[in-house]
This record gives sequence, structure tokens and C-alpha cells, in this order.
Amino acid sequence: MENSTKSQMDNQLQKLKITYWSDYACPFCYIGETRLEKALKELDLVDITDVQMKAFELDPNADSSKPYTSVDILLSRKYGIPLESAKAQVNRISSLGQEEGIDFKFANVITTRKDVSKIIHLLFNAYYTKNVKLSDREILLDLAEKVGLEKQEVIDMLSSKDFIKEVRRDEMEAYKMGVHGVPFFTINGKYTINGCESISRMKQIITDALTDQLGESAHGMYCGVDGCH
Repeated sequence: MENSTKSQMDNQLQKLKITYWSDYACPFCYIGETRLEKALKELDLVDITDVQMKAFELDPNADSSKPYTSVDILLSRKYGIPLESAKAQVNRISSLGQEEGIDFKFANVITTRKDVSKIIHLLFNAYYTKNVKLSDREILLDLAEKVGLEKQEVIDMLSSKDFIKEVRRDEMEAYKMGVHGVPFFTINGKYTINGCESISRMKQIITDALTDQLGESAHGMYCGVDGCH
């Protein structure tokens, strides 16, 4: 996108608003978020887009006291499928991750996420590529400090019931829209991306939303998958 055109759009547009529901224990959420970032960068829309993550626990009853368990065993138990089928699915997820530059390491992970909120990239990376136990508050505090969050504020947040209430509000909002799985994205509250779509498909949906937003005020501008002009 030419700088003059981008400046013109910045003056004419309100921020494009993208809200998505995610669970850090969902590898497809990591892939989906990575693809969304790439789509926005390729469309040169990062600076005029507000992105908000909301919580959606796929397994709210996960037990943090359980020892580490391999993901293929977890999948086999959860969905009642043969272990070999579960391993094949894990391999498929790993391949999808590699395409996006994500080095999934599924050897051992723990599934609880009661105390996880922000630090999205760091959490995804720590959970999937380093296999750290995110139910350990000391690990969370260390990660929080690495991104500049105040330690005491994080301690207060983890100790507060308000955070759990916020998670439940996020989930209730999703349920009211008929969402039962993640990742799930909404654009300007109108357009949706359900699941781990390709970058090209995400770009098309974002483009449709932006074209709709531009409307009559665009004065001949149009948007395509290569950007807005």
C-alpha cells in the first residue's frame, strides 16, 4: 500500500476491530493467531487494526495437579480414539505449525489454564515450544516480568476472583453467538472467521470487512487481497 493512500485511509477510517476467542492449550489457536498477524501485515493493516483476545476454555475442569502427559495420550483419552490416530493428528498439527514457523514440541504438556490471561505470544511459545507448566504461578510471574508487567499486579490478578469472572463473561459472550470451539474471530462485530483458516482466506474476509467499512466515504478506493488502493 502506498504511503499516501495509507495516510488517506488512516484519516478516513475508524480502527478495524478484530476480536477473537482463544485457549492457549489449543494449538490451532496458536496457528490461527499467527496467520491473522501475517494476514494483517500482508494487507498493511496492522496500524489501523485493534485486536482483542478473549478467553474460551475448552476444558475448564482440567486438573493442574496431574503429572505431565503426552498430547497424543491426552487426545486418545479425551476423544476415545486409538493412540495411533491421536499420534497422526499430533503430527498433522506439527506440520501445520512448521508452515507458519512454529516449532511445536508436544512431548509433555499440562492442560490447566485457570491463571493464564495475557502475554499471549510468550505463553504460546513457552507452552508449545518449551513445554513449560503454565499452571505454575512462579513460571507465570517470570514470563510476566519478561514482557514488562509489574510482578505485584500479576500476583493480585492471579489471586483475584474477578479474573475468573472475566473469563466466564468472555465464554458466555461466545456461547450467545453460537461458538463452541476456538479459534473464533469477529471483524467489526459482523464478519467471522471460524477455525484455523488459511492466510489467503483470512485476507479475503478482512478485505470484505474493510471494504464494507469504507463504504461511500472511500471516494473510489477499493480493497483486494493485495491491499487497499
